[in-house]
Amino acid sequence: MPLTFDAPAAGCVLVLGTLYVRAARGRNWPPGRTTAFLAGLATIVVVTCSPLAVYDTTFFWVRAVQTVTLLMITPLLLALGAPVRLLLDSLPRAAWLRRHGRGPLARALTFPPVVTVVLVAPVLVLYLTPLYDLTLRSPLVDGLVRLVLVGAGFTYFWTRLGLDPTPREDPHLVSVWIAFTEVVFDGALGLVLWLGPLLAPAHYAAAHPGWGPDPRTDQIIGAGVLWIGGDVAGLPFVVALFVRWARDDARRAKQIDAQLDEDEGAGASPGLWWENDPALAERFKRR
Repeated sequence: MPLTFDAPAAGCVLVLGTLYVRAARGRNWPPGRTTAFLAGLATIVVVTCSPLAVYDTTFFWVRAVQTVTLLMITPLLLALGAPVRLLLDSLPRAAWLRRHGRGPLARALTFPPVVTVVLVAPVLVLYLTPLYDLTLRSPLVDGLVRLVLVGAGFTYFWTRLGLDPTPREDPHLVSVWIAFTEVVFDGALGLVLWLGPLLAPAHYAAAHPGWGPDPRTDQIIGAGVLWIGGDVAGLPFVVALFVRWARDDARRAKQIDAQLDEDEGAGASPGLWWENDPALAERFKRR
């Protein structure tokens, strides 16, 4: 099985993995987070040093697998590692990061519509502009595009999972709508690539090894990977989102019950339950 070696990618993975493990060592840091973060780094090695990397300029569908991995799978695993929280815990003097991390600029950049554009736009620009053909010819541009894909995906999962400190605390329903928007755009892009003209036809005709799917079939397979593969890759996040939503609701209900019990024990008038709910008291207070 042919392999290759991407020195810059491997170097970045080694540095990030070493820094993360050293920061987590000696702390009461959940092992599951370390495992998730290292697994995310491992997916980068798979994308850049496995047979996927050998044939990523030969077949369209191989590069589509790389795109889905770097946009949806790698960032999700990295975000599950809560690297921002670990960084803040490791740098007690990083007051500037805590201060600016919740400032107006950070809140604006993580506004849900902005996050939606950050998640959706890179793939649309990649496949619907001449940028795709350029990534096949320039390793530098290809590397930068991959970096953008991971960064866009991490921004999305970082702000939606809530494991790390974030500038905003939006309702869980907002995350559901962003995920639904991503599904819609995945489908639209898949249809365009399936039914539309071939991308980089001259390149793929010259690079075809004489085995494997022809260029048209190759692009149809790649379109399916981007469409269905992207949605399937996002399912674990959607499941995790609903689980966290249910847990937050259960925890909030326990807090309300405890407050009601405390008020009743102090002899206060219990009143109606919604009058004691901070989220509803102002709306339904008695006039």
